[in-house]
Amino acid sequence: MRIVQKFLVVFLMSLLIQALPGVLSTGLGNAYAAKSGDAPSQKPKKTRRVPTMSERVFKKLGEANEAMELKDYTTALAITLDVLNSRKTNENEKGQIHNIRGFIYFTMEDYAKAVKEYEIVVAQGDKIPEGLEITTLYTLAQLSFVDGNHKKAIFYMEKWLSKANNPGADPYIFMGQVYYEMKEYQKSIQQIEKGIAVAQERGLAVKENWWQLLQYLYYEQEDYPKVLEILETLVVDFPKRSYWIQYSGILGQQGYEKEQLYALESAHVLEFFEKEQDCLSFSGLLMQDEVPWRAAHYLNKCIDSGQVEKSSKNMLFLGQAWQLASETDKAIAAYEDAAKKADDGKVYERLASVYLDDDQNKKCVTSATNAINKGGLKRIQNTYIVLGMCQFNIDKLAAARKSFVQCRKEAKRDKDKTSRLSCGQWIAYIDKEKVRRDILAADG
Repeated sequence: MRIVQKFLVVFLMSLLIQALPGVLSTGLGNAYAAKSGDAPSQKPKKTRRVPTMSERVFKKLGEANEAMELKDYTTALAITLDVLNSRKTNENEKGQIHNIRGFIYFTMEDYAKAVKEYEIVVAQGDKIPEGLEITTLYTLAQLSFVDGNHKKAIFYMEKWLSKANNPGADPYIFMGQVYYEMKEYQKSIQQIEKGIAVAQERGLAVKENWWQLLQYLYYEQEDYPKVLEILETLVVDFPKRSYWIQYSGILGQQGYEKEQLYALESAHVLEFFEKEQDCLSFSGLLMQDEVPWRAAHYLNKCIDSGQVEKSSKNMLFLGQAWQLASETDKAIAAYEDAAKKADDGKVYERLASVYLDDDQNKKCVTSATNAINKGGLKRIQNTYIVLGMCQFNIDKLAAARKSFVQCRKEAKRDKDKTSRLSCGQWIAYIDKEKVRRDILAADG
């Protein structure tokens, strides 16, 4: 049974329990707690003339009630059945007896039988009190829903609405829930919005789960402007992490990157960040907003606190942020940590380029070599270029030439004409440089 159905059962049980004393003391039957905020409040237009309930029937219903209070439902049902079979009952008596039987079956959680009993009640038409008819229609709508008969639930609720006097928001919300279960989302939206409008007109609070359902329905319709509109209400009236994260996500999906960042900033200020992805998303948006130093600083704080795992992927992200923030030493430290944890040589490849730019050529050679040995590189010829340049910078001409020769082979295999030409030029340059140095050495 769905959560909404379980809630409905509890709600309906409370109404029926409150109604029962009224059945026996007034003979008006299923008179629900009209003063309850959720129960339907009715003001019949005129009092019906209905057949009188006999004293004998009234007493028997009292006996059935006593048995019910002792939770002896079998006896209670037997008493009501005995009344039906012992003498001819008028329509009002019949309606009251089946009303009691409906409540007994409801208490026993036999909803199908409860529905049948209540249907007999409303079948008596204008021979039962109008209040009993109206509240029984409401009960039938809800029990039909609980029993999985959605079309019947709609039928009885629409019939109830035709007789109701100035209904509140709850009946419309209920119909919205039924249509939602039927996957008739547009009709569900219409009913939920009508219920919300009624509540707002009366100055009553709109419940959080009403907005939640409406948001879901619009999301299913891919009406994202409406989704954003509802989420804006939720983050203000019911501020929770989930709403802020959803709000930020939809903003990003719709291309509102600045607003997405502001939404996550608000969630951060409200201390709603709980998961690793919260920190990563916020840092990523800061990077997109071209404030890499703040992104790196915040991500580093999340890693140090343990909120973000110190994985290869996350350390690589941190290294990229520090590198964009021109914090080379911090970028190198992050890349080194990421490279050690990585399954392939891609981080070592990036680290080699950083070392080359920072004139740390020996470390560049080590990192480039590690990248090649660890493997998994998309364009290995590029790594051989970096390795060769770093080797050349520390006067390892023979090693550098060997790296560029290997680069040319990989470029040829990969049909990379640009790298192949570049590596060939380096080989020619190294050969000329070696000749020049040999001549200088001979002259010396």
